[in-house]
Amino acid sequence: MKKFLWIASAVLILTSCNQQVEKTGYVNNTKVVSDFKEMKTAQEKWTKRNNEVRAELEEKAKQFQIEVQGFQNIANSMSKSNREKKQQELMVKQQGLQREQQAKMQEIQKGSQQEIDSIIGKVKDFIKDYGKKNGYTYIYGDTEVSNILYGKEELDITEKVIIELNGGDTISETKE
Repeated sequence: MKKFLWIASAVLILTSCNQQVEKTGYVNNTKVVSDFKEMKTAQEKWTKRNNEVRAELEEKAKQFQIEVQGFQNIANSMSKSNREKKQQELMVKQQGLQREQQAKMQEIQKGSQQEIDSIIGKVKDFIKDYGKKNGYTYIYGDTEVSNILYGKEELDITEKVIIELNGGDTISETKE
């Protein structure tokens, strides 16, 4: 019986010595995505596109207002049927402008969301490859809702991931 306990103890000790230590880390998902050069470029592109479309729509709205103002100035001198006809034309034109505005804003929102989703997918794939390449068992993601309530600072690999993701350049304001 003593021999059996001794063998069991030896096996247990050897087994515990052969266990691998799991390497873990975590990243601040929001910071990684926002500091990714490609995300900054996409945000600038869609902000510029949004501003261009808004300016175009504002110009059309101004032209429409000028047309309405012109109609109001001469409305009393028009016959009732011509006045009603012009009012109907203006109403149809206004509805068309509103539909155009909604369509263009939806187009911008859809396009930017698709690009953002694509970039987030790239970041996820990058972190997965980074983990494999650097021997991580787990890389956890921390978000605004704080999935990670506590983690040792040396396990925070956010800056390392951002630097590699951006090809060796860092955009981050804070450096460790």
